[in-house]
Amino acid sequence: MNQPLRKISSQPYVVITAFCSLLAIVGFALYGLPFFYDFYKEEFGWTARVVTSGNALGKILVAPLFGFIAGWIIDRYGPRRMLMAGALMTCAALIGLSQMNSLGLFYVSYVFVALGYVFGGPLPCQVLISRRFKENRGKAMGIAYLGIGTGGFLVPLIAAGLINNFGWRPALICLGVLIVMVAVPLAFFIKDPLSDTDKVFKPEPSVPFRSILKNPNFYLLAFGSMCSIGAVGGINQNLKLYLRDLSFDQTQAAHVISLVLLMSLAGRVLMGWLADLMPRKYVMILIYVIVGCSIPLLLIPEFPGRLYLFAVIFGIGLGGDYMIIPLMAGDLFGVKILGRVMGVILVADGIAEATVPMLAASLRDTSGNYMTGFTILIGIALTGALIVSFLPKHKKEI
Repeated sequence: MNQPLRKISSQPYVVITAFCSLLAIVGFALYGLPFFYDFYKEEFGWTARVVTSGNALGKILVAPLFGFIAGWIIDRYGPRRMLMAGALMTCAALIGLSQMNSLGLFYVSYVFVALGYVFGGPLPCQVLISRRFKENRGKAMGIAYLGIGTGGFLVPLIAAGLINNFGWRPALICLGVLIVMVAVPLAFFIKDPLSDTDKVFKPEPSVPFRSILKNPNFYLLAFGSMCSIGAVGGINQNLKLYLRDLSFDQTQAAHVISLVLLMSLAGRVLMGWLADLMPRKYVMILIYVIVGCSIPLLLIPEFPGRLYLFAVIFGIGLGGDYMIIPLMAGDLFGVKILGRVMGVILVADGIAEATVPMLAASLRDTSGNYMTGFTILIGIALTGALIVSFLPKHKKEI
């Protein structure tokens, strides 16, 4: 008689699974694809606005249509199948980009990038961690989110090596296959923690989702996170193009981008630790201020180490940026409907992450530099800090 495959739900295994999924789907794809933008410009003659428009179109189409649905599926059935489906969609997207010769396939591929991110990226990982941890949830989330920084640190170096040896198209195929190899096996054996929730938490009262939509704190969290995610996305999506404007070669650009993601590892650990020690509202404000205060380093006159100082400071802010949102949402609304709450916030953040980078790129095409675009990003990030300051500082008991 065939024995069913044993599923695993221990806390360490959950963290490792989330780490690998975030490394592959977010670290390799979200932070890896902008490394190829200059090749699109050179081969197809596209502008900075066009090469960033794929990310924008994918997020705008996918996030409103699938964000809440993905959250509902995770709340109802658990994250396991979502994690595997997201990895396969992301792989298909990178293979599609490797074969493109027109904007049509470019945009279709980015729709699959966005689908992979929604179904296999932060949303299911956030729910997976939140359902298995009550104590030390910030530390656990911080460790899992190290996957993003690790993947983002490695992918420019891996991509540069693959490009130098095989060209940019085979490099995309290799990265797509690598995403599946890293993300799928561990997710396959994860146990969806539906029944396990009661073992970790006191039973939560059933809260209708419509009551969340009437809560002003939901909108403060959504709009505040939109600002910071938009600012971070604006830098991440344009940094390689900015460095190429400064005549950095592929290796030099890879070193700066990798340093950003390397420092994000420290940022995730630091902010996760702080989130377990003090009200998360203050940690969130700190993160958003760090992001806003790092961007001026890209605009001031050159001095030795300027870009590397930027990479260190921005990387620390980047490390905590995505991670702090589900922690704050869990405090405000509990974990029972966290998938749906974060599904809606993911829609809002996805729109910001789609439109703000393209705005910065469009301003660069118009003016010939990033001065105006990056100045706007500073204002957006600091506006996010201001909005978050109106959230309550005390945790909700869950």
